Amino acid sequence: MKEQSFVLNDDIDFEPKHIFECGQCFRWNVNEDNSYTGVFGENVLNVNKDKNKVVFTGICKDNIIDVCTDYFDLDRDYQEIKKELSKIDNNMKKSIEYGNGIRILNQDLWETIISFIISANNNIPRIKGIIERLSKNYGKEIVYKDVSYYTFPSPEELGKASVEDLRKLGLGFRDKRVYETTRLVLDRKIDLEKIKSMQNTEEIREILLQLPGVGEKVADCIMLFSLKRFDVFPIDVWVRRVMNELYIKNDDETKVNKKEIQALAKEKYKELAGIAQQYLFYWKRDA
Repeated sequence: MKEQSFVLNDDIDFEPKHIFECGQCFRWNVNEDNSYTGVFGENVLNVNKDKNKVVFTGICKDNIIDVCTDYFDLDRDYQEIKKELSKIDNNMKKSIEYGNGIRILNQDLWETIISFIISANNNIPRIKGIIERLSKNYGKEIVYKDVSYYTFPSPEELGKASVEDLRKLGLGFRDKRVYETTRLVLDRKIDLEKIKSMQNTEEIREILLQLPGVGEKVADCIMLFSLKRFDVFPIDVWVRRVMNELYIKNDDETKVNKKEIQALAKEKYKELAGIAQQYLFYWKRDA
């Protein structure tokens, strides 16, 4: 594959740090020049922002403009989304100002499922390390600028790993969950292509909850970060904390009911709840 480049001019809705460090992805790493390099699909890209120019450089399976437009959701009007959400209240407006360059990526469904099963009770450096070892051991090698990168393993490739193999890669209690989920997909008991074509959020959630290691929060993350279901509102400790501090105001945040947060999010953010969640999550965790 030949190196390609693409420049996005005057884009005020694209900030690499906001996109790659808001908790939605695990295969992008920051470089000394503050650019980011990552692997997705069979593509290796470097993303560098210089003032209002975003420069994408790397090797892609297809045309780099098409690849970036799809993956970074460049056809979506985030100015309009931020305008709508900012009307809700001052808290939402502040969170958007803090993470104004966030965009929700179009990530591969299979990779997102396995990545967020691995994310359970885990921290981001460790999650990234596990995913990198999985890719190095079972994915395909791509060499770019004399550095080896590895694609995320397909179900067939990951299906070569036993529970013991996965344990050796540091998955901990998640090894069996990843193994069993892989078997369900390989045995066609879970049809990923069918999930992609479904429209009803609740029906998708019911199928995802059948996967070992997928609870409600992980299911919502999968739907938001891969299937673009913006009506979901994943709740982790940070989201519970920010929603409690801003709106619910319970003296003991651990006693805040997730159903109460979900109802509040649906009422306030409606069909943009998932994007609102990303602004709130990034604001609370990073600030």
